[in-house]
Amino acid sequence: MFTLSYPLENQIEIDGVTYQVDMSFDNILRFYELSTDEEIDKVTQIEVGLQMLINVDLDCDIRKKSEILKQIYEKLITSGVKEEPAVDIKGNPVPVEKKEAPYSLVEDAEYVYASFMQDYGIDLFEQQGKLDWRKFLALLDGLRGDTRFKEVVEIRTMELPSGKGSEKQRQKLLKLKEAYKLKNKK
Repeated sequence: MFTLSYPLENQIEIDGVTYQVDMSFDNILRFYELSTDEEIDKVTQIEVGLQMLINVDLDCDIRKKSEILKQIYEKLITSGVKEEPAVDIKGNPVPVEKKEAPYSLVEDAEYVYASFMQDYGIDLFEQQGKLDWRKFLALLDGLRGDTRFKEVVEIRTMELPSGKGSEKQRQKLLKLKEAYKLKNKK
């Protein structure tokens, strides 16, 4: 959870030792790219992921390393946000359809970069290694609707018009959706 009443936490304690975690947005983006790379085996993803985040070779088995990586992910990267399962009025779990994000920070990198420049005057290349991941996400979420990134996301999520006389608009939106669709849906 992002809160302004306390500083952003960038440390994790492992077996009584405190480690500094590199929470810069570009490092976390590389971590996500690593963790979704199907050509890299899980053991290597865990080893390299920990190296990227805490820059220390831990002397423990892969299971323990996996637990540590999960702890870093849940405590810092996702900031402790856990989705509560949907329940009905009796408290029974309700199946929820998982929605894919309407953007990709990899595929939409140019739009994100241009939008940060347009809206905040922030050059993300100059902020590599500096701008915290959680600040980056807050700024991304706060982009104005007239930025390129928000316009593209709006096109992807827009409902197709229906009804009499809307065929022209429907065809135009279908062309836009095709032009801006994500190539690698994950």
